[in-house]
Amino acid sequence: MKDNPLKKDNYRLLRIIILLSGLAVNVLLSYLTYRFNLPFYFDTLGTLFVTFIIGPFPGILCAVATNFFCSFFNPNAIFFVLLNIFVSGISGYFFANERYKKKSQIFLLYAYITLVCGILETVFQWILFGGPQFADVAELSNMMSGGNRVGMFFSSLLIIVGLNAVDKGISIVVALILFFAIFYKKKINLRTHEWKQTPLTNDEKRLINSQMKNGFKSLRTRVALLLVLAAALLTIVMFWISVELHYKNDVEEYTDIAFNAAEFAADQIDPDMIEQYIIDGENAPGYKETEEKLERIKDYFPCIKYLYAFKVKENGYYYLFDLDLPDDPGYEPGELIAFEEDILPQVDEMLAGEEIEPVIFNDSDGWLVTVYYPIRNSKGRTVAYTGVDVSMTYLTEFILELVKKAALVFSGFFILILGFGLWISGHYLVYPIGSMALAAEEFMKGIDNQDTLDDNVRKIRKLDIKTGDEVEKLYKAIADMAKGTSDQVREIRYYADATSKMQNGLIITMANMVENRDSDTGAHVQKTSAYVRIILDGLKAKGYYAEKLTNKYISDVEMSAPLHDVGKINISDTILNKPGKLTDEEYEIMKTHTTAGKNIMEQAISTVNGENYLKEARNMAAYHHERWDGKGYPEGLHGQIIPLSARVMAVADVFDALTSPRVYKPAFPLDKALEIIEEGSGTQFDPKCVEVFMDNLDKVKEVLKKYQGA
Repeated sequence: MKDNPLKKDNYRLLRIIILLSGLAVNVLLSYLTYRFNLPFYFDTLGTLFVTFIIGPFPGILCAVATNFFCSFFNPNAIFFVLLNIFVSGISGYFFANERYKKKSQIFLLYAYITLVCGILETVFQWILFGGPQFADVAELSNMMSGGNRVGMFFSSLLIIVGLNAVDKGISIVVALILFFAIFYKKKINLRTHEWKQTPLTNDEKRLINSQMKNGFKSLRTRVALLLVLAAALLTIVMFWISVELHYKNDVEEYTDIAFNAAEFAADQIDPDMIEQYIIDGENAPGYKETEEKLERIKDYFPCIKYLYAFKVKENGYYYLFDLDLPDDPGYEPGELIAFEEDILPQVDEMLAGEEIEPVIFNDSDGWLVTVYYPIRNSKGRTVAYTGVDVSMTYLTEFILELVKKAALVFSGFFILILGFGLWISGHYLVYPIGSMALAAEEFMKGIDNQDTLDDNVRKIRKLDIKTGDEVEKLYKAIADMAKGTSDQVREIRYYADATSKMQNGLIITMANMVENRDSDTGAHVQKTSAYVRIILDGLKAKGYYAEKLTNKYISDVEMSAPLHDVGKINISDTILNKPGKLTDEEYEIMKTHTTAGKNIMEQAISTVNGENYLKEARNMAAYHHERWDGKGYPEGLHGQIIPLSARVMAVADVFDALTSPRVYKPAFPLDKALEIIEEGSGTQFDPKCVEVFMDNLDKVKEVLKKYQGA
């Protein structure tokens, strides 16, 4: 599918329009359902559409923005941002793998979104509201469960899943219709516009994402872990700062309330009546009136749990007033109370009549802010204190509620940050570097074949990475290096081929110089080389000696085969071309051509630093007359102790000798020659070499026909 030829700026503008359109649709539909108090949200249709058209991260962005703007008319919308994000994430995965092409997969997407969103929505509503959010749902689930809380939860779960089946079903169908009707047919591939290189296929992306080499995690895994850690830390810090600020502000507010109440209460108590209150208690003049004033102060501030007044002396403190809770009678006026452990640090300051700093207690009475305010007489001397304990139980409950709501909100922004980081790192770092790594790996695998090498250079160029940073510079350096390497290897191959041809020519020339001394060579060099190649290919095809038969080895043996009789240069023409049978003495001299050939080739090896093909030439020259049963010469080697190249040459050499005329004999018929070869299997020859030679008689006959006629 080719992209529609739109300009880059047009692509960007079209993506923004689609994103804003999806956001507007979500907010509008959500407002209508909220306005008419319907038990639906319909805030995911735009998210699905954006995800289908331009990808998962824009879908996540649309999801978060939707819940943010919906919170202006529905304060609870922001707490359900995870549901919208989930819809974007699962649909993004669904479309990235092109599962929309199968109806069964579309139904699976619908079922998955409906079920998971229904479960999460139910759980969130019970966490936030202690039950279903909508009154109709609460009433119906209560009727179904008979008022049982556990039963009500599962009843509401069933109802909410059913409502999501309608909500998400309509949204998915409409989004798919828009996708296929507007964009799919026009083949405007907006999803690939975000790539900073030639877009990868799904298989290529999976390969990059799953790569783990030499025990190290892939770059994508490391980046993902880093982003998760960074986003988690950022979310935790934001959450902690939010809670800390709320706590600090509320403590200050409660402390101010307690201070104002204590100061006001101190103004209502007559300092000249303190001793009288201790002695006469409620019977003291004006006591009741003062107590009523203090009651009104306590009632004015609902958060005040205790309000009291007391006088501190060396042996303890005397209560003057004690306005406790209705079910707590408190202390009687004039009652002496020993100093409690919590107040001991302030006793000396109280005895001195100093002002006391507010204290926060967390004991059996709950979490309290306590403020003591001095009651001073006309001379400014402190004669008693008022005390106010403000309960912060509400603050505790508020913070717990804040924790729940903040966790839901921040988790949504956490996923947004993570998604943005993965999107940026994926297209600017992970995929470009992964693509270069795969291309470089393929480049090195094809180093032995020039056509493959050139094709891999074109593949590297085709990546077209344009990140505009150091990654792009690295890509250009790799592309240039690959091109330079390919050109250099081409030149090296050219010179290597020329050198190889020259070497082969010298080898053939040397071999012919030796063979031409024989009065009836009959193209012996060419034929034996051809038979050697047939046997080697046959062994490899059957998997025999697999560890030995590499392409390089086969090439070396074939190239050096013509030198197997190079030692005959030391044999006199009289013996070499004698028409009759050799005497025992002459035969012993003839056998020395093997050791002579070995010495010649070892001298050549030392001259050219031990090229492999010369080593095999030495083996064939020295041991091609050894026998499988150990009765050959010059060393009497047996079995696989004989070098493989020599065992192969033994079959090729004997067969050519049998089928070619010599001064001392005529050529054997082909059937007779093959019979002799088969009889030598396991005694004179390696059985596997004979087996593959007989299996490839059609190729053998082609060689005979080429050099001897039909």
